[in-house]
Order: sequence, then structure tokens, then C-alpha cells
Amino acid sequence: MSLIGSELREVWNVLGQRRAQYDFYLERVQIKNFRGIADLRVDFEYPVSVVAGPNGCGKTTLLLACACAYRQASGSPRALLPGNIFPDFKDRLRQTLSDETRRTEFSYQYIDSRQPTQMAWRRGNRWNRKGKQPERVVYMRTLANLTNPAEARGALGLMRKDYIAEPLAPALLDLAERILPQRYRTVSLVSATGTDERDLLFAEMEDHKEVRYSEFHMSSGERTILRLSKDLSGLEDALVLIDEIDTGLHPYTQQQLMLELQRIALRQRLQIIVASHSPVVLESVPARPNGRLFLDRDESTLDVRLLPPYRDIFQKALYGQSREQLSILCEDEVAEGAILGVLDVLQPRLGLRPDDFLIGRNTGRDEYPAHIRALGKFRGLSNFVFVLDGDSKDREAPLRGLAESYGHSFRPLFLPGEGPPEQWLWDVLGERPAEYETHLGMSATDIRARMREAEQVMAGSLRMRAKEAAKLRTSALARRLGRDVADLARIVGRRETEMESYEVRGLVRGFQERIALWRRLQ
Repeated sequence: MSLIGSELREVWNVLGQRRAQYDFYLERVQIKNFRGIADLRVDFEYPVSVVAGPNGCGKTTLLLACACAYRQASGSPRALLPGNIFPDFKDRLRQTLSDETRRTEFSYQYIDSRQPTQMAWRRGNRWNRKGKQPERVVYMRTLANLTNPAEARGALGLMRKDYIAEPLAPALLDLAERILPQRYRTVSLVSATGTDERDLLFAEMEDHKEVRYSEFHMSSGERTILRLSKDLSGLEDALVLIDEIDTGLHPYTQQQLMLELQRIALRQRLQIIVASHSPVVLESVPARPNGRLFLDRDESTLDVRLLPPYRDIFQKALYGQSREQLSILCEDEVAEGAILGVLDVLQPRLGLRPDDFLIGRNTGRDEYPAHIRALGKFRGLSNFVFVLDGDSKDREAPLRGLAESYGHSFRPLFLPGEGPPEQWLWDVLGERPAEYETHLGMSATDIRARMREAEQVMAGSLRMRAKEAAKLRTSALARRLGRDVADLARIVGRRETEMESYEVRGLVRGFQERIALWRRLQ
């Protein structure tokens, strides 16, 4: 693990625990009937959240809806109201050139002065607020280059007025000094006297006093970091919203910036929400507690939805990071254990390396259609193998039909048995305990004895579904064997593949076919 990787994990742990101590926190935003979003709910579990996803999926809309959550302190230059942030174009003569307006609602759940509260904006003929709106400093910025003609003219206008140039205090450059390679003798803020118009940064290098330049001549990355350093250093208990945070930044600088943003969030109790297209930015916040918010727009309904936290497997696929790997998706850690057991045997046989595979799990079988749609839209199905539990065979035809709608010939694989994988493990050990004496370090008689003990534990349990009973019974057995269930599944998966048992042949053959196809496509 790299040094910056270990530093990120350290701050993840501390900041994740500090979340409960925030006096002010935006916990949830829900958007209904707006910009193609029928009903989108987003929970902010971690104090620094990254909103990611393809173009047109609602990242900026979510950020701007968050900006409307709080009432600004008196004297703020511009109220962050829905009507100001989301103005409508209305042509009274030609209705076709008017923005469509529906009954929109933005609802919010907060912690305000350590007390839970709620508020909503609703739009009929105009925007109305329901509930008391908390007050909080909100900082909102889009990191664009200083090349837009209107933006440049506004900054150049400073030279035609009385202006002042004030050096920034060293504390305001702390974040920049930690990230940027250059060192400054001074960085000044040039602004017109008596107005709130645009200001301009002006830098002088520390070791090269003759090198002086304005913001017009800064790289976009340098400008981004200096602006954020100046603006964020003085904030406390604020909500920070940054769109396109990766603009103009090298991947290493993106990672370093995200590390420093999380450190400043920790020191100054900031809640930070950023939007990005960068996988580096996305992976700079933790998957648990979930700081990675991946939005997607359904092609058929055009509705925006929040995809579940897939760990890394889908994020890597949708960002093109795993094109040289075969990605395998299964339902849980027990299924993953069985798959790893099969691959333990197939890898040396087929000349494969462990890093040829990327396995993702913790996804319910009802979510597989959404996965196929997300991957099909970006032509990522060829590098994916979907593995379902044995009791999900009725899902095969609908899933194949859905994949075919994206021009992909596809069939899922299934774990052995007709129930959950735990039932298969139990049945195998009950039928062939002698085959596992060496692997489990005990005799067949002892294995059977542990199984009877596990059954006795279950005998006093209340009535429950067969699937749940199988999971609990096998879990009790695994504890008596000194293993966890996933480890036991790997042992059984490996041994059954070695023996080429009848039940596992379909899964093994399916993997062999998919591996051969994947190799042809590389």
C-alpha cells in the first residue's frame, strides 16, 4: 500500500467516527419530479461524499439541491433559494419554449445543533417552504477555468477601478502548500474597493522573485488549489459543495486534494460533497461508511437512481479500470468463497493469475437487472460473469432477454444445489465427510458429530423459512469446525472441483467457457 493510501485509510477511520459528533449535518436529500428525476433519495453517511456517474445523470442537480437546504446568514451576497438556483425560462407566446414545471419537491433531513429536524421545498405555481429552515454557511463552487469570456471581462474590469491588493495570510495557503509543488513568497487577493464583484489572485514565487503572475496565467490546477485553500481555510461547521472537482488536476493531485479535504473536514467540522468523473477521486473516500454515491439514468424510463455501493467492482467497470480483468459478481461472501474454491483449481489448469479476476458481492438477486442495464449501456457485459445462488434459476430467462436487448449473448451461472449455497455445503459434508478429513483436520466421525451438534442447536429455534434455517445451521457448523462459512465454502468448492463432482460441473464448465471468451476479446 502506498503512503498516501495508508494516510487515506487513517483519516477514513477517524473521520467516520467523528461523524456522530457533528453539531450540524445534512443527512438526507430527496428530489421528486425534477429534471427527469422521479424520486431520488440520497443519504450522506460519511462527512466527505463523492457524487459520480455518467454525464446527464443528475450530479450537478443533486449538488444544487443541497445548496438550497440551508438559510444563509444575514448579509450573504445571494440567497441560495430554489427560484434563484433553478430559474425557469417562460415564453408566454410560445409555450413550447418554456421550461416544463411539475410539482417538484426537495425534502431534507438534518442534524441541527445536535437535534434532528426536517424541511422541504415544494413547487406548484411558485416555490414554498414547509418547515423551519436551519441556518448554516454554504460554500458552493464550480471549478472552471478562467477562460470564459464573460468571466475574464469581469476580472479585467478590476483594472479600470480603484482596487486593493491584500496578501493572503499564511493560514489561508496551508492547504495549497501541502499539495502544490511550488512555493510562494506572497499570494495577493486583488479586489475592487467597496464592491462584492469578482476578485483576482496574484502570485509571487518564493525562490524567483522576478516570477510574478496573475490568475490569468496560472494553470487550471494551480488556480483550483489556491482558490480552495483561500476559501475553505476560514470555514467552520459549513456545508461545502464543489462541482467538477477533478477539473485540470493530475490524478496524483486529485488524490492529494481529497486527502487534504478530509483532513480539513476533520479539523473544521466541515461536510463536503463533491461531484466528479474521476475514479481517483471516487476511490479517495471510503466505500464503508459509504462516501461513494454513484448515480445512473435508466435508458428506458430516463429516471435517475442511486446505484448500491458495489465496493469497487462496478465503479472500476464503469470507469474502464477493469477492462483487462474478468469481473465476477455474486450475491454474498459465501458464494464468493465457493467461487474462489473453483478458481483455485482452474487458475493453474488454465494458466491464469489471481489478479486476472475481480470479484464483487453483497448484491441481492433482484438488483441484477439494474446491473445489466448499467453495464449494457456502457458495453461492459463482455467482461462480466454473473453468478447467482442455486435457488435463482428462474431468473435466467429474464436476465438473458434483458442482456440481449443490449446486443449481448449472455447467460448467468448458478452455484450448485437448489437452495442457498449454505444448504449445498451442508449436503456435501453430510454425504461425503470422508473426502474432507484432511482439509478440515478431523475424522469423518468428528465431522458428523459437529453436524449433529449444529442440528441440536437449531432444534430449539422458532419456526423459520428453510433458507434462513440452512444459513443458521451451516453457520453453527462452521463455528464448530473452527472456520467461517466463507472459508468452508472455499474448501468445499475447491475439493468438489478437484473431484469433478456432478453438481459442480455446470459451474466449472460455465467458467471455462466465459474465461475462453474473455481471453479472445483481450
